[in-house]
Amino acid sequence: MLKHVLNQLADLDRVFQALADPGRRLMLERLSAGPASVSELGRPLAMSLAAVVQHVQVLEASGLVRSQKTGRTRTCSLNPAGLRSAEHWISERRSLVERRLDRLGDYLAETADAPADAPADDPDRSEESTS
Repeated sequence: MLKHVLNQLADLDRVFQALADPGRRLMLERLSAGPASVSELGRPLAMSLAAVVQHVQVLEASGLVRSQKTGRTRTCSLNPAGLRSAEHWISERRSLVERRLDRLGDYLAETADAPADAPADDPDRSEESTS
């Protein structure tokens, strides 16, 4: 069980590492429009074809991209399943934060109606202190 969780975390680390580079994010944006060759992916970037190939290898290792070689042309395509691990991780964090903010909002709404010198959970106490 622990080994499975650690493998998932390593996969997630690779996805975030791949997404950390602006050039790779640009490549992913291009691939969201459809498959492209490595040279097409590198065209808008100021880098050598060898550097583009290295970035594509990082994207492939992370599971974000698949590629297929036909003759001398390597064509890449987006692998939507590769993004799911990051999407799931972010979604879990968002849900946790939203629940905490909802509880904070409820607490603030409850305490806003209470007099300033009385505890929010004991309304009779404020009458005793003013007598």
